[in-house]
Parts: sequence; C-alpha cells; structure tokens
Amino acid sequence: MELNLTLEYLLALIAGILILVQPKLLNWIVAIYLIVIGVVGILDINT
Repeated sequence: MELNLTLEYLLALIAGILILVQPKLLNWIVAIYLIVIGVVGILDINT
C-alpha cells in the first residue's frame, strides 16, 4: 500500500514537471499516468 502511494506521488511529480517543461506532451502524460495508476490498482486487487 505504501509503495502505491509513493509511486502515485512520484508519477504525479514527474508528470507535473514534464507538463511545465513541454506543454505539448500533456495528452500523452495524462494518458500514461492514468494507465499506470490503473494497472497498479488492478495488480493490488489480485494480490
């Protein structure tokens, strides 16, 4: 559980920095973030 929260915070921080640096990447960053969070959530349900 703690790893997931840390992972989510880390991904959010990286995504925020990338959006500030390259605003054109917004769609890709949001899509990748949502996919990663979804996969992490699904894997937790099965463990």
